Amino acid sequence: MTRAAAGAGPSYPPGVVLHIPHHSKVIPPQVREQFLLDPHDLQREMIRMTDHRTLGIFAGRNPAIPVVAAQVSRLVVDVERFLDDGQEPMAALGMGVIYARTSAGSPLRRPLAAAERERLLARHYHPHHKLLLDATDAALRVHGRCLILDGHSFPSAPLPFELDQDPDRAEICIGTDAFHTPPWVEAIFISVFRQAGFTVACNRPFAGALVPLEHYRRESRVASIMVEINRATYLDEGSANPLGSFGRMARRIRRACRAACWLVMRA
Repeated sequence: MTRAAAGAGPSYPPGVVLHIPHHSKVIPPQVREQFLLDPHDLQREMIRMTDHRTLGIFAGRNPAIPVVAAQVSRLVVDVERFLDDGQEPMAALGMGVIYARTSAGSPLRRPLAAAERERLLARHYHPHHKLLLDATDAALRVHGRCLILDGHSFPSAPLPFELDQDPDRAEICIGTDAFHTPPWVEAIFISVFRQAGFTVACNRPFAGALVPLEHYRRESRVASIMVEINRATYLDEGSANPLGSFGRMARRIRRACRAACWLVMRA
């Protein structure tokens, strides 16, 4: 790691907003009846689809920056998806903002009435994005710029719904946006993770980086980058239990993220 990265400090720099959309395993009791899976199959789907422990990995105990984390499982509402299914490529697979299909393509939940769909969005999607927008705008007001770090994980073997079915997967995936991820920001993250000893790929198996819709492709002071962790580096993927090396791996990933953010925000 470079000297500048090594001396980056114990936490993230001001102006960074941490976004963790898929860590939660919460399905509210009043929503459970919508799902067609029995408890065993629902638990298996939760294991496949959750970005396990990513809130702790990326944030640690004291991130000292705004953290916007989903309060419910992505199986309830996926806050990372476009609200309009016409804009969301995964909607064609039944996995738009409100999933109708499982990762294997089988039915996940019963058909929802329009009012039920709107209640889910009003309760879980809109408040989440309001928090993200508020945190982004606060960073712009105070610091004149904002870097959104979008934290995820991915399975070591492709799930059936995934567009990238190549089984050769790096330990870290860096996701970028053509407008909101300048090439030099991408280069810093790739370099820092490689110097930390990780294998790194860009925009595979997943691509993109989230920005509040109000600023999307409009506000160049908002930068965004996605960091995805191969789950095999820290989990027993069958049970979602952490490996014995989990603590050390989490610290390595968090240090790399913080170092890269400091280099970006000091540039």
